[in-house]
Amino acid sequence: MSDGVRLTADLCLPPEDFGDGPFPAVLIRTPYDRRRHRAELRAWASLGFAAMAQDVRGRYASEGRWHPYRNEEADGAATLRWMRAQPWCAGKVVAHGSSYGAYCALAAALGGTADGRPDAVIAAVPALGAAETAREADGPERLLARAGWWAAHGDRRTSDETALERALARDPHLLDRLPVSDFPRGLRRPLPSWAGLWQQARGCGIAVRGAAAALPLLAVGGTRDPFRDDTVDLWRHWGGPARLLMGSWGHALTASPGPEARPEHRLNLGALYARWARAALAGDLAGDRRGVAALGNSGWWASLADLPEPTVHPFGTGLRLLRGAGFQADPERPLRSDHLNVPETGDADRCLLVTAPLARPMDLLGRAEARLTAVADTPAADWLVRLVALDPRGTADPLATGIVRRRDPAHTAAGITVPLGFVARRLAAGTRLRLEVGGHHFPAHARNPHTGEDPVTATRLLPSRRSVLLEGSALSLPVVPARHRFARVDPAQEICR
Repeated sequence: MSDGVRLTADLCLPPEDFGDGPFPAVLIRTPYDRRRHRAELRAWASLGFAAMAQDVRGRYASEGRWHPYRNEEADGAATLRWMRAQPWCAGKVVAHGSSYGAYCALAAALGGTADGRPDAVIAAVPALGAAETAREADGPERLLARAGWWAAHGDRRTSDETALERALARDPHLLDRLPVSDFPRGLRRPLPSWAGLWQQARGCGIAVRGAAAALPLLAVGGTRDPFRDDTVDLWRHWGGPARLLMGSWGHALTASPGPEARPEHRLNLGALYARWARAALAGDLAGDRRGVAALGNSGWWASLADLPEPTVHPFGTGLRLLRGAGFQADPERPLRSDHLNVPETGDADRCLLVTAPLARPMDLLGRAEARLTAVADTPAADWLVRLVALDPRGTADPLATGIVRRRDPAHTAAGITVPLGFVARRLAAGTRLRLEVGGHHFPAHARNPHTGEDPVTATRLLPSRRSVLLEGSALSLPVVPARHRFARVDPAQEICR
């Protein structure tokens, strides 16, 4: 690097039948140990690419100090310049990565001068930045995911994937303990960067900067991935040719299929990536925005070219109130994110609504949202909306969740929009939709203390009385009209043209 720090990489060149080169190249930069990518490098090389995986600064075999998200733009640019100067590189490079590695690829793509930028980017389940991974767009802190990641990878040279699991085994109430800023004490190891994580501000991140990009992008995500909507937003804002592949998967993509995934949704992603990379480097991609999504519970892949207009379901009409038009959001007994149980007795802890059973199958494809007219007795309030599908047997399956932080005058009705994100699912006839409105979503998100204090440093929690006014509240769903027939698409063919 420019400051003399040396970064370690593995390089895999194509076999002899591809000739002596030079070759198009692929760069993977990772904090998770470059050696875990050796099979992937061999696969790229077998398809005619020079493939390199690099440990980022301060991780595993690379020198320097590890500061998550801080050095990836400069180090990525320096690495790309080095690669292009090597005799085995034909000058064209694809930056490829998953999760934090996708951030590395995108940071290099959006920074520096032309010789320090890749020619195309493949970003899978992208963790778009410190601020974006730490908080939802409207403020609530992503507690469980960040506690797990920082415990495993933060402020250390190598990873310990089970660090949080072991800490929770010692102290099952670790994440309940206040303040959140003291989490490293319960983890029993120093974590100096933990406090600074929550001071990052959203608003100038990768998705916004991507609007000025001209190079091709392939964004890959899963409808059960926590960064699903960040992936969609990256694709929507990208300035160059952009392709989106959204499967019925979790954060590990095809290795973590959701229960709604079908055999048709299991793709050979490596072969697809290579096919897209060839088209992107050759300039064969149309300069537009195209995307495909797996429709869960069906064998179909659907084009995202013509998404349906939302269908509005007013509370009290399309959605029948079961209980909790007035409820108490108590951070000492919060609505939980780790199960879908609903208390049947006691004071209501959420507003609970349900639809009648569907008379026929329903396809959902696109963004959902809830629009609330609601009242809180505190000016500092989080509003959670969770949409759950209840199949004809009553089994619950989460469809979409959204949480926003609001500061509205206490005891005054306010209009609140809660984005629920991207949905791609077929619901069987007889399915009912259950909608929950609450004040917390713990431990996925830190608890709002209702005192006006920062939830990360607060040490005092107060309950909050809430009311949801049925008139003026509604659920907006991207329902594909029954008369509309999806055109079955080949996902590889759709994104590679």
